[in-house]
Amino acid sequence: QVQLAESGGGLVQPGGSLRLSCIGSRSISSLDAGMTWYRQAPGKERELVARMSLLGLMTYGDSGKGRFTISRDNAKNTLYLQMNSLKPEDTAVYYCYTHYRGTNYWGQGTQVTVSL
Repeated sequence: QVQLAESGGGLVQPGGSLRLSCIGSRSISSLDAGMTWYRQAPGKERELVARMSLLGLMTYGDSGKGRFTISRDNAKNTLYLQMNSLKPEDTAVYYCYTHYRGTNYWGQGTQVTVSL
């Protein structure tokens, strides 16, 4: 079993930055499916923001390319999402996700609101 806990969301003005964190209850270097950030805005489907494979390959959704950076600290069992140049359309609940031994695991989400 894997528990994921996100933090770092909040209210930020357009153009600002936030860094989200996702702490795993087990070693994230053992998660052979890698780890992924998703987000869901009100009335919209959940979308992929960024993914990091076990080997460190990074993949980004169109919404965050050039502005968001995914990284991890294996020693801290933590996945990060650095978000720069935030826009109002980035407002959403951001979730951490992984898949381990046949089961999907999601964090509880952290709210990001980009507004004046």
